[in-house]
Amino acid sequence: MKVRRLAPALAISVLTTLTPAVAVAAPNSAGADAGPGAGAGALQTRTAQAATGAAAGLSAWRPCGADTPADFRCATLKVPLDYRKPDGGKIDIAVSRIRTADPAKRRGVLLLNPGGPGGEGLGLPVAFRPELPKAVLDRYDLIGFDPRGIGRSTPLGCGLTETESMWPTPYTARTFPADVARSRETAAKCRTAHGAALKHFTTRNTARDMDRIRAALGERAISYLGYSYGTYLGAVYTQMFPRRADRMVLDSAVDPKLAWRETFRKWAPEAESAFRRWTAWAAERDARYGFGATPAAVTDTFWDLVAHADRTPIDLGAGRTLNGDGVRDEMRGLFFQATDAADALGLLRDAAAGKPVPPLPEEPPPSDNEASSQFAVLCGDAAWPRSPGTYARDSARGAERHPLYGDFASNITPCAFWDRPVEPPTKVDNRVGALILQNEWDSQTPLSTALGMRRALKGARMVTVDEGEGHGVYLYGNACADAVATEYLTTGRLPARDTTCAATPGPRVAPFAPRGDAF
Repeated sequence: MKVRRLAPALAISVLTTLTPAVAVAAPNSAGADAGPGAGAGALQTRTAQAATGAAAGLSAWRPCGADTPADFRCATLKVPLDYRKPDGGKIDIAVSRIRTADPAKRRGVLLLNPGGPGGEGLGLPVAFRPELPKAVLDRYDLIGFDPRGIGRSTPLGCGLTETESMWPTPYTARTFPADVARSRETAAKCRTAHGAALKHFTTRNTARDMDRIRAALGERAISYLGYSYGTYLGAVYTQMFPRRADRMVLDSAVDPKLAWRETFRKWAPEAESAFRRWTAWAAERDARYGFGATPAAVTDTFWDLVAHADRTPIDLGAGRTLNGDGVRDEMRGLFFQATDAADALGLLRDAAAGKPVPPLPEEPPPSDNEASSQFAVLCGDAAWPRSPGTYARDSARGAERHPLYGDFASNITPCAFWDRPVEPPTKVDNRVGALILQNEWDSQTPLSTALGMRRALKGARMVTVDEGEGHGVYLYGNACADAVATEYLTTGRLPARDTTCAATPGPRVAPFAPRGDAF
């Protein structure tokens, strides 16, 4: 569910990817798990796990694919479509596992979620194994899963076109009627494709699925590592199943109180703050970049480029152009990462002047499954305003107050025409222990939203990377934050109080990126 954007060579797209480069075979029931059994430190024995899993609707474990590691195993779990009717219709949840590296030290399972919503998680054990410290691998079976509606779990698909998957979009009074019509048609397509079942593809039901995975694995509790949207999913789990939440790491956090429209509207003022910071940074480096010697001059350089692109769209080659709205959309997230923003703006300036620029591969559009499942969660978790007039007024005001992104952040979406949610949003307010990790400058989940998560989770501790840039902290190269998270996962010890880590100098290490057009 994204605007068609350039690949990260130019910009960090709103939809970044954490999909591991591993092919996973479609679920089947053949084969038996040949992996090692749980050791002396396990919470449950292998025999008990197998018996519990069978009783809970978990298929036999089998190889995940012909070209995947031998110890990477997959299974399918049957869960209720509607948990209010546990004996009613069932859907499939695709689950994967890599067992602990040292059964004698095993504590339990570590569920992994990449964010989204709409992010596939089945391949995450393979993606995370080379990145996680040995001490963590020794203590946990790594568990991946495709959330309901996604990937190899029972999938959603509304038959959306690329245009219908595009979101967020800029607002003008002239184009708004078309935005309304497109949003209405997208909602209607999803309703036609899935009927009443659509309203059950929500975060609360995904949390219930996670607890079914726990039970099927024979575990009394789960530990968890979730990024971006995955922090909300993890927080909802702690609220719904507080006694079954063990060690919970929430990386790049959303504010549970803002789910969901206000989460995206937050992007507008936060982008202005990041832009102001960036103009000062760029002015100090005028000799290198030539954008201007003062923040005001740098600001003028940017808006002059936007105006130029509105008059004459910037030619990026291969038939691709970028108008002023496109420049704003591309640069919003980049302004949180100073060097990347300067490089991208310089490239756009050169292209606008007719200079040759390097080939820039375009990021492919989202799949129908990805876009459909994301709309289902964002629209099904919480009610959105119904009146198109609300979006028009908010977008017009947003453009005045926050010209960089205010109109995008408040414009209409298919959620305006979605069926009302089955249940209210989860009020997260508990004292379950958890560790929140957050960069100070994060375009998708700003520091202010992570502070909202911290207020909701009163038993948590938060590590903020001072001047840290980008989306994702753990395993991204900050030794201080990595050490705190690894200590918590391996010993259960949280910091005595909220703390800060200094940003790591130099290029950001990013072995993977939290997934999500939303997050």
